[in-house]
Amino acid sequence: MRRRDVIAGVVFAATSGYAWAQPSPAAAAEEKTYRIGILAERKRPSEPVLLKALEARGYVEGRNAIILSRDADGESSRLPALAAELVGLKPDVIIAAGGPAAEALKAKTAVIPIVLWGVGDPVGLGLVASIAHPGGNITGVTELSTELTPKRLQLLKEIVPSAKRVAILWNATDRSMDLRAQEAVHVAPALGLTIVPCPVHDADGIDTILTSLAADPPDAVMVVTDPMTLRKERTTLNFLTSHGLPSIYEFRGEARAGALLSYGPDMADLAPIAADYVDRILKGASPDALPVELPTRYYLLVNRKTATQLGITVPTDILIRADEVIE
Repeated sequence: MRRRDVIAGVVFAATSGYAWAQPSPAAAAEEKTYRIGILAERKRPSEPVLLKALEARGYVEGRNAIILSRDADGESSRLPALAAELVGLKPDVIIAAGGPAAEALKAKTAVIPIVLWGVGDPVGLGLVASIAHPGGNITGVTELSTELTPKRLQLLKEIVPSAKRVAILWNATDRSMDLRAQEAVHVAPALGLTIVPCPVHDADGIDTILTSLAADPPDAVMVVTDPMTLRKERTTLNFLTSHGLPSIYEFRGEARAGALLSYGPDMADLAPIAADYVDRILKGASPDALPVELPTRYYLLVNRKTATQLGITVPTDILIRADEVIE
């Protein structure tokens, strides 16, 4: 609340006997109510951070904002219908959490502004013309995952220098994940690596892939994180440890859960950036004039406990560079 409003309330209470002054009906009527949509394949744990960031910018649910949050509970096939539902509610702006949500929204509207919240490769998906000049109704913040693929493979090679064959497990029904797998195949030869592609089309397919890896083990595994692979996170991590396979994931939670290491941004860090875009658009900015923003920080986590179980000595240089070492 603004300072002058607080002072006015105190004066009113002192002169009228009420504990606090309430806004007049006329003032309440003048305040616009904003309709803010959120679409996700699966609701992100950091969504409360996004809502708090919106509140900090003046958009308070129940006062001057209506939050229209929809998620597909991990079922990407439901996204087109949910996108159509949201568009039909005529929000002022919609936040797209992830590539599949953004693609579903793009197919339903070219008018309502769409703010990306951590979409891995908005240019590769055709969501925007370029990072600097989006050129349509879509802008926001990217997690830059396609471009981070070489760095993740390099880190894996540093911690396991003997590695030659690296399996990549990804959700092949998500075009964002396909782009990361393609990038891995492209850059692997320069790192002295051969990629073993492990695409899956549903969560049950992960069990089949793990069986094949047990029969012909690679030297290491990179898992591309999305709602589908997260469904089998515990199963996958237990398999990797029990079969002596070092792994790299994209986000911190997986390293804390038992992966050897992870490298990437944090969606909670990106939430305030997405909220900034919402604020600017609601104040009149055009999405096509707002460049897509990149993360400002990437986190390297090393699970030293897992390394010990795998018989791996983590290089001192990596330990020094790590943002967190799990003992």
